[in-house]
Amino acid sequence: MTAVSFVYLIGGAIILMFAGDALVRGAMGISLRSGLSATFVSLTVVALGTSLPELLVSVQAALSGSPDMALGNVIGSNVANILLILGVPALILAVHTHATEHRRNVMMMLAATLAFAAVAWTGSINRLAGVGFLVALVAIIALSLHFSKSTAGSDETPSTADSIDPHTAHESTLKLLGFLLVGIIGLPIGAQGLIEGARDIALAVGLSESAVGLTVIALGTSLPELAASVAAAMRGRTDVIMGNVIGSNLMNILAIIGITSLISPLSTQSALVRIDIVMLVGISAILALIVLAKWSIGKGLGLAFLGGYAVFTWLALSHSAG
Repeated sequence: MTAVSFVYLIGGAIILMFAGDALVRGAMGISLRSGLSATFVSLTVVALGTSLPELLVSVQAALSGSPDMALGNVIGSNVANILLILGVPALILAVHTHATEHRRNVMMMLAATLAFAAVAWTGSINRLAGVGFLVALVAIIALSLHFSKSTAGSDETPSTADSIDPHTAHESTLKLLGFLLVGIIGLPIGAQGLIEGARDIALAVGLSESAVGLTVIALGTSLPELAASVAAAMRGRTDVIMGNVIGSNLMNILAIIGITSLISPLSTQSALVRIDIVMLVGISAILALIVLAKWSIGKGLGLAFLGGYAVFTWLALSHSAG
């Protein structure tokens, strides 16, 4: 452990903070300018940008001959997206779930999760399944775009539409795209810096490589989602938080698993992998029930989510140790 480790840690956190705010600001400005709903933009553009670390880690693992790492990466990240990425912003601002788009999108997320579980239960995810996942993602984006054009702004009040920034609506499209680009590029860079610093520090204090992988790396790839969601909460945009979480989970399953399985088929015969998949399905179903019931995720549920994430992490470490 050196001073460089702390520089990476602190520098990565600072980059994440500014990049997350830039991504949200750019995406929301473009949604206002294009007439698309904020939920759709966060479901696609923001979710894709924040899912880049998971994609890079999974593809690199597949190319290096360790495709199974992609499974743990996706399962852990999707659990973190629901329990952590929704839990933390809920402590700042209640996350509303009443929008029609949220109900439709969370059902698509649950369907994708169930499809992933069903295919995984066969013992492997082959290239044909990967193609199917990618086709499903394209269909979902097309369907969401259709509904977004017909419902843009219907679930948003004028106050929330103007809460992005008092000058955002008057900024040029080029400048908004610049914000978006800074966010998409800056989030993976910031996450990588923070991961490198935290990993060096964790190893120096005695944590094993396995423990670091299950905690620092899994959490690190979810940091862009967390940064974007906290930035959205600070700007009062809970629609962005829900869109980001649901969209990231869809991207992780359909895009990342789809692309990774094309590079190298994934074996899912491990009993531990199946246990983790069952937990993911259960957690996804709980979120779907909350959204369908139109319950707001306030401080109480936020704390419950964070407690659930702590339990999930403890169980993952226990399985690793066993």
